[in-house]
Amino acid sequence: MAAERSAEILERSRALFPGGVNSPVRAFRGVGGDPVVAARGEGARIWDVDGKEYIDYVLSWGPLVLGHAHPMVLDAIDAAMRDGTSFGMPTELEVKLGELIRDRMPHVEMLRFVSSGTEATMSAIRVARAFTGRDSILKFDGCYHGHADSFLVRAGSGVATLGLPDSPGVPSQLASLTLTAPFNDLEETRRLATGTSGGVAAIIVEPVVGNSGFILPEKGFLEGLRKIADETGALLVFDEVMTGFRIAPSGAREMSGVTADITTLGKVIGGGLPAAAYGGRREIMEQVAPSGPVYQAGTLSGNPLAMAAGYATLTALTRELHQKIAAKTTRLVDGLEKIASRCSVPFTAGSAGSMWGFFFHEGPVRNFDDAKKADVALFRKFFHAALERGVYLAPSAFEAGFVSAAHGDREIDETLERLDDAMRIANA
Repeated sequence: MAAERSAEILERSRALFPGGVNSPVRAFRGVGGDPVVAARGEGARIWDVDGKEYIDYVLSWGPLVLGHAHPMVLDAIDAAMRDGTSFGMPTELEVKLGELIRDRMPHVEMLRFVSSGTEATMSAIRVARAFTGRDSILKFDGCYHGHADSFLVRAGSGVATLGLPDSPGVPSQLASLTLTAPFNDLEETRRLATGTSGGVAAIIVEPVVGNSGFILPEKGFLEGLRKIADETGALLVFDEVMTGFRIAPSGAREMSGVTADITTLGKVIGGGLPAAAYGGRREIMEQVAPSGPVYQAGTLSGNPLAMAAGYATLTALTRELHQKIAAKTTRLVDGLEKIASRCSVPFTAGSAGSMWGFFFHEGPVRNFDDAKKADVALFRKFFHAALERGVYLAPSAFEAGFVSAAHGDREIDETLERLDDAMRIANA
């Protein structure tokens, strides 16, 4: 039962918003009960409107790699805000952030800022279709690339949490242009890519899956996708909206050695404000208007507040800091595995950089079908036991978690102590 202030706010919200929320997973439909109503955050912790404190591993679903209300980010936003909140004109801030992204990801030779991950992936597919002259795209079961029509076929994230295989409102003719293969299955990917009439415009993939739980690519999988794309003339698109600057200091290319033709980014590059981008090889990106014929526009693209927050975040996120956060993430995951082992609970977990996740399943979890075999009922019990003890995990068995620079040894120790108790209670 929500506390008094939370209950009053939730009652008002349900009269305003579908399900009482402005994004589906926030509604706690995957775990039951009432959602947390946030009041403020600082460092690794958040407080709800009734004053209860939580150690946060959602971190606004990934953007807050430095933690909540980081002083460097707040100062950058304040300075930018005093000069104006929006212009709809070029600014130096967007150039500075673009140059910083290209320095970290040299294969992103040109890019275009947008305001959301969905905008970025939607635009990337439009460019790929125009560049190749093909209509079909290939994605992977359980991978979520935003809520554009082409992606809501066997999608992950909230779609998986709510048990929706596809989405009403997507024309069947458009859905038929989206092919799906199991993640980590090169044989089926090759069959679809080579056997589709007219060919495939793009193979789009989360290089590390975070939207049907945390799933790592097997050795050779991303390399195999690169080879299939080259052989068939498709463009390889890495959706790094979630993984960018999380799984490695320079993203998936650094982690895997594989270079995508187009990369989409979001979350971290906005530092907690709405910002995303798509970019890649110059010859591809020069297809975008006004350089080329592929139209895409946005009034708030390159918004100065988001650019300032993103620039401050990436500037602070040095390689050394990234490695420190990754070490804390590894310690958290190792500790959880030991807890599950002591409790004799079927469990598999993993991490890449500052991104992590787990399943109540012996494993291995190679794809979405494997993920769906996990004990979701046990996850619900564990989630609520953790929440009661002040640990805020993603309210879905099919979402990754995140660690920030603000998660120190104290936070990790407190978390493991609380989750040890939560695991025993959930498994009782």
